[in-house]
Amino acid sequence: MTTSVLTRARTRLSSAALVAVGLAAGFGVAQGTGVRALGGAVFAGAGLAAGWLWVQRRGWAVALGLGVLYVGAFVLAHVLALGVGLPAWVAVGLVTLVAAGVAYAVADRPEPAR
Repeated sequence: MTTSVLTRARTRLSSAALVAVGLAAGFGVAQGTGVRALGGAVFAGAGLAAGWLWVQRRGWAVALGLGVLYVGAFVLAHVLALGVGLPAWVAVGLVTLVAAGVAYAVADRPEPAR
């Protein structure tokens, strides 16, 4: 494989999609199976994969910031559902949209040509 093929293969995966999978699918797996640890494993695995992409694309500082956002979204979903009283899927949907949108804007959006 040439370098350009490897670069395209590495950049084809969207970190925003991994964020969405980690938050929404992690919650869905936990709720659907009744095994919170299984949902947590989905959340952690997707977060680690997204973090790896962030480090590769934007460096450690951005990766740490987006990682804090990712974990913060997880916590905020719990606060919105348990503390505020929003339905759980609504809370998860809101934080997923915001976190995935920020991940796309910061790490996935192509840089303008110079």
